[in-house]
Amino acid sequence: MGKEPIFELEGVSFTYDGRVTALRDVSLAVAAREKIALLGANGSGKSTLLMILAGLYFPALGQVRAFGNPLTEEALKDESFAFSFRRKVGLLFQDPDVQLFSPTVWDEVAFAPLQLGLDQAEVVSRVEEALRLLRIESLRDRAPHRLSEGEKKKVAIASILSLHPEVWLLDEPTAGLDPRTESWFLDFICQLNEVGHTVITATHDLDAVDLIADRIYVLSEENRLIAQGTPQEILSDQELLLRCNLTHEHRHRHARLEHAHPHRHPERHIHPHE
Repeated sequence: MGKEPIFELEGVSFTYDGRVTALRDVSLAVAAREKIALLGANGSGKSTLLMILAGLYFPALGQVRAFGNPLTEEALKDESFAFSFRRKVGLLFQDPDVQLFSPTVWDEVAFAPLQLGLDQAEVVSRVEEALRLLRIESLRDRAPHRLSEGEKKKVAIASILSLHPEVWLLDEPTAGLDPRTESWFLDFICQLNEVGHTVITATHDLDAVDLIADRIYVLSEENRLIAQGTPQEILSDQELLLRCNLTHEHRHRHARLEHAHPHRHPERHIHPHE
């Protein structure tokens, strides 16, 4: 990569309740300003890995470092370290209902800057900027739980945007979105990276990864990291995609002959200015 990693994982394993394994011996590194995709089928451990990078889960085995420091439960008990880390890293959950809890959209977007102890003028400025950039000014007085799925997602994004994080962690960010909002969001991810943010996206959407990633880590259904490479390298490896349950074979019959070939859904066509 040529740059000092901002995240380093060495031999990380994680289990839920000591019984269900979510990650097995995962090692990876992410440099500042990279655009990374964590690619894998449902249940491969992508979301768990994001939670570890966000400092919300801690591995049963292995080491995690963030910004050159150990990222542990003990380390985050130090208020200065926790404050520094939390302001640098923003996590977008797959389900916005998990993330949204305030009575109005304005309160939701203001929550993060208020936690930073910013003065009122700066909080107002950040909230207005986030609402404007997401084009949701008209929702400011609405209750988040009464919004559409796409609107909820935009409010959740705005709540992170007002934090001004260096790193964005996105868990299946296009799940449940209509095509137009999905197209907008993919463009938004690219814009974040273009202005200097590190973006790490967990996804199983093969049609999106070449847009949202310069490098891909592939997780197997056995919860292991089994490949990494450019989107071109990963997407052209049909054997790998089949093995990870990211593509499948369709069988076709022609007269008396039957054959199978790998099948992906048709490529998405993105029009950023729809």
